[in-house]
Amino acid sequence: MSSVECFKNPPALGSTSGAGTLLELGGLKTYFTGPSESKHAILLGSDVFGYENLNLRKLADKVAAAGFFVVLPDFFYGDPVNLDNPQFDRESWHKLTEKGYEDAKLVIAALKSQGISAIGAAGFCWGGNVVVKLAKTNDIQAAVILHPGRLTDEEIAVYILTPTAILGAEIDKTSPPEQTKHFGEILSTKSAFNSFVKIFPGVAHGWTARYNAEDESAVKSAEEAHLDMLNWFTKYVN
Repeated sequence: MSSVECFKNPPALGSTSGAGTLLELGGLKTYFTGPSESKHAILLGSDVFGYENLNLRKLADKVAAAGFFVVLPDFFYGDPVNLDNPQFDRESWHKLTEKGYEDAKLVIAALKSQGISAIGAAGFCWGGNVVVKLAKTNDIQAAVILHPGRLTDEEIAVYILTPTAILGAEIDKTSPPEQTKHFGEILSTKSAFNSFVKIFPGVAHGWTARYNAEDESAVKSAEEAHLDMLNWFTKYVN
C-alpha cells in the first residue's frame, strides 16, 4: 500500500529546468547531465511527482559535477501523479514499481551499450522501491534508497545483493525509523557487501526531494542526505 505521505508537498516542476538536456534512452524521455566521456553513471528514480522536479534536477546536476554521467528518466511517460484528478488512485501507483523496474533495466542496458562500465542507482520514495529491485541484479554496483516507499523485510532480505545505503526520516509513517533501522539489521547480516542506514532527525518523508528551497533548515537537511548519497556512489561506483 502507498501512504498519504508519498503524495504530500508536491514539488515545483519545470520541463526545461536544469543544466542538462532531454533525450531518449531505453525508450524513455530522460534528463541527461554530466560529462559524456565518463564511464561511471548514476540513475535517479523519482518519486511519484516525476522527473520534472526542480530539486531532483538540481541534485542530478550536483552529482554530475562530481564527475558522474547522470540520468533521470521519465518512468511515468509524461503522466506523473496529478492530485487534482478526481479519478486518481493512490494504490495503483505502488503497483507501477514492477513496470518501473523493467524500464530501468532497459535504461541501464542502453547506458552500458554506450560504454558505461559502472552504475549506481538512487531512488526517492516510489523510485526507491524500483532501486531495491535493481539491487538484486548485477546491473548496478551500488544503491541508495531515500525515504523509501512501503517495503517489506522480505524484499530487503531477498532483493538486496549490492552495497546499499538507506536514508530515512525521523517523521515517517510510510517507513518509520524503527522499521528502517530494522532494515539495517537485516542488511548487516549479509557479509558479501557493505550497507549503511541513517535516520535524519526532525525531517519528514520526502525531505530530500520535496524540500522548500527557501527554508534554510530544510535545504541543509536535504543537502546532508545528498552528500551521503554522493559519498556512497564515489566509494562504490568505480
